[in-house]
Amino acid sequence: MTSDDKPTHDGDRTPDTDQQDATNRAVTEAALFEAFGGVRGMVETVLPGLLFVTIFTLNKNLHVSAVAALAVSLLLVVVRLVRKDTVKHAFSGVFGVAFGVVFAMITGKAKDFYLPGMLYTLGLALSYLITTLAGVPLIGLILGPVFKENLSWRTRNPGRKRAYAKASYAWGLILLAKCAILFPLYWWADTAQLGWVLVGLKIPPFLLAVYLTWVFLAKAPAPIDVFAEMEAAEQAEKDREAERAAERAREAEAEKARSAETAAARNYDA
Repeated sequence: MTSDDKPTHDGDRTPDTDQQDATNRAVTEAALFEAFGGVRGMVETVLPGLLFVTIFTLNKNLHVSAVAALAVSLLLVVVRLVRKDTVKHAFSGVFGVAFGVVFAMITGKAKDFYLPGMLYTLGLALSYLITTLAGVPLIGLILGPVFKENLSWRTRNPGRKRAYAKASYAWGLILLAKCAILFPLYWWADTAQLGWVLVGLKIPPFLLAVYLTWVFLAKAPAPIDVFAEMEAAEQAEKDREAERAAERAREAEAEKARSAETAAARNYDA
């Protein structure tokens, strides 16, 4: 364990340390809420699939189920647009549902509605693990801009880089475990069984991964706000330029005074 992530003993803690930890936790919670969409984002993720499997369980009609899922996804986007909210989470849901609908319509198998999402989950799990092994944890690439640190954690904040690595491993392993449950069901279970299991596995693994991310980042060093650094550097440059302009003005004023003195001396001699 290094000094970057060594825990602080209770006897060494001060009110300032407690306040800093509380601030760090609050910033982390807010950033995770923004990045992953919060409660509303989870609802938008679950609702189309839930509607699909519910309708298909009742009437076994692929077309009705698919159209209903796609319609509710589009409705969620429209609601966000009307409310002038961010639409990135809703749009991602629309694309996911649209791919599932198209794939199921092409194959004629209702079960294939879920296959694009399952393949995406598998690819995302591998991406988390591979990028972490490569030294560039995916969760850091996702959350860096949200924390206004961009990629500064890679070279300037080793404790935070380790936290991102732990979080990325957690996401990768949790998603792989989810895939280990879903893919056998894709081959052996019927559409309704697969659908209900998939709906049931939407939120709990996600919440576990987000919670572990919060735990790792809340204990990590605070992010380096590179935007604030750039603004400070720009302001410092403006201050230096203003100082140089003031210096030039003083020099011009002094030169003017010297010229006036010289002219006055010449007039006196004359």
